[in-house]
Amino acid sequence: MVKWGGGLLVVGLVGIQLVPYGRNHTNPPVQNEPNWDSPETLALAERACFDCHSNETTWPWYSNVAPIFWLVQHDVEEGREVLNFSEWGSNGEGEEGEEMAEAIWEGEMPMPVFLLAHPEARLTDAELDQLAQGLLVTGGSEGEAAEHEERGNTHQEDNDDEDEENDDDD
Repeated sequence: MVKWGGGLLVVGLVGIQLVPYGRNHTNPPVQNEPNWDSPETLALAERACFDCHSNETTWPWYSNVAPIFWLVQHDVEEGREVLNFSEWGSNGEGEEGEEMAEAIWEGEMPMPVFLLAHPEARLTDAELDQLAQGLLVTGGSEGEAAEHEERGNTHQEDNDDEDEENDDDD
């Protein structure tokens, strides 16, 4: 019985490699990039955001193995649909500087599951704050960036508050 189960599993894994969905690993040409506020913001965005939010995706080897490639393809398609730095302005990009920064400050981006497979995308708290501030300015929310700058490193403050709460629990 175990032999049959293992054999069926192997046949199933080989069989799903023939399913074509998810193998459309394309990187369309860059149409319109943001006017980045600084080279540092661009470098941080390339490191932490571009694999899902641009037409400059680096497709890792496992993105060609089913069923993983279905998940990777889906995540990239969804990421590009929500925000695409390579097609700036086509979906309202640039009007969402505050939303981009809030997603970073609230720990929603980069997604934790993405960071498991891409440790190079893991940013320090200071880098996360620098990226968020830069995206505010790049996205045209200079006033919001100045307000957050006055309050200090928002991401670091949030983490410090959590650390204090955890210390109180001890």
